[in-house]
Amino acid sequence: MRFSMRTLADIHEEYDFLDGDERYRLLIELGRELEPMPMALKTDATLVRGCSAQVWVYPTGDAANLHFLADSNAAITKGIVALVIAAVQDRPAAEVAALDVAAALAPFDLRNQLSSNRTQGVPNMIALVREHAARIAAG
Repeated sequence: MRFSMRTLADIHEEYDFLDGDERYRLLIELGRELEPMPMALKTDATLVRGCSAQVWVYPTGDAANLHFLADSNAAITKGIVALVIAAVQDRPAAEVAALDVAAALAPFDLRNQLSSNRTQGVPNMIALVREHAARIAAG
C-alpha cells in the first residue's frame, strides 16, 4: 500500500493561513502523517548528521519513482522532515537530485518560525536526500 502525502503547495496554503502556534500544530500533524518507518531502518547509516534531534532518512523506489521513508524522535522536527519529504516524494530521482529543495521550502520561512537548533539540520537532510537521488538516478 502506498502512503499518499499532501503536496507541498496544499500544505503551504494551509500554513500561510495560520499563525504561530497553529503552525506548530500543523507541523506536528504533518509529522504524524508520515509513513511509518520500520525500526530496523533507523540505523547509524540512515541517521542525518547535524540535527539537534535524531532524524533518519531511507530511500526506496527506483530512478523513475523515488520514495523516502523518514522519521524523527522529536515532534516538531518530524514535521519539518515531513515538509522536506513532501517536496521530493514519488518523483523521478534525476528531478529530485536537481531540485532546489531549500527554495521549495522558502515560503514556509522556517528560520523565523522555529528556533535555529530546530532548523540547523535541514540543509544536511536536504543534501542527504539529493545525494540519494543522484546516486539512484546514476544507477
